[in-house]
Amino acid sequence: MSHRPDHEPSTASAGDAPAGFSFRIDGRDGAARTGVITTPRGAIRTPAFMPVGTQATVKGMYMDQVRALGADVILGNTYHLMLRPGAERVAGLGGLHRFGGWSGPILTDSGGFQVMSLSKLRKLSEQGVTFASHIDGSRFELTPERSIEIQGLLGSDIQMQLDECVALPNERAVIDKAMRLSIRWAERSRRAFESQPKGRALFGIVQGGDQPDLRVESARALAAMDFPGYSIGGLAVGEPQDVMLAMIETVMPHLPDDKPHYLMGVGTPDDLIGAIARGVDMFDCVMPTRNGRHGQAFSRFGKLNFRNARHAEDPRPVDETSSCPAARDYSRAYLHHLIRTEEMLGSMLVTWINLAYYQDLMAGARAAIAAGRFTDYAAEVRAGWQRGDLAPYGG
Repeated sequence: MSHRPDHEPSTASAGDAPAGFSFRIDGRDGAARTGVITTPRGAIRTPAFMPVGTQATVKGMYMDQVRALGADVILGNTYHLMLRPGAERVAGLGGLHRFGGWSGPILTDSGGFQVMSLSKLRKLSEQGVTFASHIDGSRFELTPERSIEIQGLLGSDIQMQLDECVALPNERAVIDKAMRLSIRWAERSRRAFESQPKGRALFGIVQGGDQPDLRVESARALAAMDFPGYSIGGLAVGEPQDVMLAMIETVMPHLPDDKPHYLMGVGTPDDLIGAIARGVDMFDCVMPTRNGRHGQAFSRFGKLNFRNARHAEDPRPVDETSSCPAARDYSRAYLHHLIRTEEMLGSMLVTWINLAYYQDLMAGARAAIAAGRFTDYAAEVRAGWQRGDLAPYGG
């Protein structure tokens, strides 16, 4: 069964959208919601998956391809762009939209997660974090104020407060300290953001690891600051899926219902379905592009690994019902050949397939919520993954 509903790109643009940032809920099905985030650069239909454009590029894709797949918004990375080419240089070249060739909304993260996961010789203080670049060892300081300044120079439409993200599992005392520091940094980020042009939005980030009471305390403190939107951070960092979903359920009753809810850095298609069912509106993850570079495709049949010899003589496409040319017009045997010979086209095609599938998944979720059948939709999608491709060559 195909789950490929209509997913034409949003027609809203900087010329016809209102000057402010807003969020409208158009439909509900249980805790799942569908709606529209309005920004000066266009509308974002929710639930939304944001392709990750770490260094002003979605790896292996042209921006017009990304847009044609139905993506309304992409993500840029503060940490990587501050290291190279530098935020001031991007600003001098017209901002991230012009620099990267994307005219729609852009969301930037704060850099906090990458400082935790990539940087060398990290030193944390109340003021901020000093760290050595993972590229050449150069020293940098990132404070809440500097993070907001960098995001402003990049010109992103939705920005994130600086937070401290810790890996899981971890000691409660470490999680508690990071959560409280993140709350204080949220207030500093909010004050620094006041000088940004009208129409941009700043999201607070809920922390608290896998500790329910700390998550609730963080959510309540941020809700009192009245951010335009709220992110749930510090998940998909080593904890099992059931813990992640439990933390979402814990947090949701304490976040404003009329604001967007963004689950950062998540995740697998199954993670997305589970989180949408619990009220999440926005997602980003490197998985579609990273796995694509290694020859693993996501599809309505589940995952397909094109390094496996079983695909070597399979003449079928990945999915003949897909709207994506890479999934519809190239044989599995050819994709296997490209991946095994390490031809760059193989990585590009499988990345294209993956991003198309993620956008189809979101479009299907939006349609199902609007029709009041999201539970059935989720069951049908999961049944497709379990059933796989039963045709002669198998998946």
